[in-house]
Amino acid sequence: MDFALSSDQEMIRDTAEAFLAEVSASAAVRTAMQSATGYDEGTWARIGQELGWCAITIPDKYDGLGLTSVELVLLMEQMGRRLLCAPFFSTVCLAAQVLLEVADEDARQRYLPHIAAGELTATVALADTGIDWQPQNVNATVSVCEDGFVINGSFQHVPNGASADLLIVPARNVDFSGDVGTVALYAFPSTLSGITRTAHVNIDTTRRIAAVKLDQVMLLRDALIATPQQVEQGMPRAMALAALALAAEQLGGAQQCLDLTLAYTAERVQFGRTIASFQAIKHRCAEMMVNIEATRSAIYGAASVAASLGSGSDEAFLLEAACAKTLASDTFFHCAGEAIQLHGGVGFTWEFDPQLYFKRAQASAHWLGSADALREQVATALLGPAC
Repeated sequence: MDFALSSDQEMIRDTAEAFLAEVSASAAVRTAMQSATGYDEGTWARIGQELGWCAITIPDKYDGLGLTSVELVLLMEQMGRRLLCAPFFSTVCLAAQVLLEVADEDARQRYLPHIAAGELTATVALADTGIDWQPQNVNATVSVCEDGFVINGSFQHVPNGASADLLIVPARNVDFSGDVGTVALYAFPSTLSGITRTAHVNIDTTRRIAAVKLDQVMLLRDALIATPQQVEQGMPRAMALAALALAAEQLGGAQQCLDLTLAYTAERVQFGRTIASFQAIKHRCAEMMVNIEATRSAIYGAASVAASLGSGSDEAFLLEAACAKTLASDTFFHCAGEAIQLHGGVGFTWEFDPQLYFKRAQASAHWLGSADALREQVATALLGPAC
């Protein structure tokens, strides 16, 4: 498989690298972390309206750029390097992918052009607890009323749930007898009466998480965007695409951990010489680099599979994405821990950045499948269920 980037892809990567180095440097990240929404709205406007990044994988029929997962992975890697504080992941990698892969055509026409233009932020609630697609753990219910639907339930961990304009949530249908059925998807504005959104105080303050409670929320009939059959068929691929994007973000974070460590060890002097000259330090940095390059190959390989049009590519892509996310979670955690260790006593202090990457590594490792859960998924697909 040819992993070489085209000239256009290199331009996307280089533009993202330069822009994010300017607007998402350490000081900017720390300022955004302490803001009301958790991100700088001016930077977000430039991302969506000036650079057009929100439109990257949205087809041109919905006013998007119509590019592939490879281009999205390029952007996410650079965002991960700079710990970009923005609702990009929840809006573009989660909500837009769910709309494209799962929702009906009316919903796509209604929402995707606004996401592409950077005018609409969105998020997806995946289960009652956790940030992973767990249809068996969806307990929100929806019933039919005269004008549409009434939805009730709660979701404890919703990315950017406190600030998103649009909520996409799964809920179980309740018939007139009270029996609870299969899961469908509903999309509606976050400002409707009966919605309570409460931001969490979480370990990774560079990305906001919120609890969303729905209490007798009245929905119009067009709030139903995907039937149970559409959910069953489309959600696995949508979640795999989101997991691949998250893996690319983790890769960027791991790369920055290595870069920060190399810069620090080249300046830190001990026993009359820089610690970068010690063989033990070189070995640990080399191990970080080997892990990062292996992870990069896995991620771009999975992105190439996702972008291909070959028959049967979906099943192969699900396994590729699971392997990529597993490797990225392990690599990011390892590199963040090594960065702290090789920075010495200052590595976990507030003034230095490795602690921010370590917290992001810890939090993102549990999103869209833990490494253990994804390994089990791959093993089951290849070897069959355990006896």
